[in-house]
Amino acid sequence: MRNRIIALTVVVAGAIGWYAFRPERLLIDNQVSEALPTTALLAEGAVAEPVALSKGTFRGVHHDTKGTATILKLTSGDRVLRLTDFETSNGPDVRVYLVAAPDAADNETVTKAGFIELGAMKGNRGDQNYEIPATVDLARYQTVTIWCKRFSVNFGSAALTAS
Repeated sequence: MRNRIIALTVVVAGAIGWYAFRPERLLIDNQVSEALPTTALLAEGAVAEPVALSKGTFRGVHHDTKGTATILKLTSGDRVLRLTDFETSNGPDVRVYLVAAPDAADNETVTKAGFIELGAMKGNRGDQNYEIPATVDLARYQTVTIWCKRFSVNFGSAALTAS
């Protein structure tokens, strides 16, 4: 009977550990290939492209993170964060944040400065877009951070500078 209890405890602890850490995600990449947000055709037949408002290059904080973050203003007036040539580690509950700081090279800056969540990371590799609410003040939110919500870890950040 005692051996069954020990075996059951090991199985339950293993299942909880697997769920919390999701180790298979360290080995599986999720590739995304979203197109650039749509352009508009003007009356003269010219094409209106999105305008880059700010841009930054990712650097790893706690995980190797690469690529470019660009905030684009679409012809509709909407704003989008576009990640291009993006790569980072996969993990559980990874989010894309705009941080109210000029840079975020650690975990503490993200949690103390404040942030706006743009959504769950769509993939750990490739080009992807995230809508930015109209109410977000881009003069205040100057850094993009890839954040593991489950473990409060900053995977990587890109400080944005005006284009």
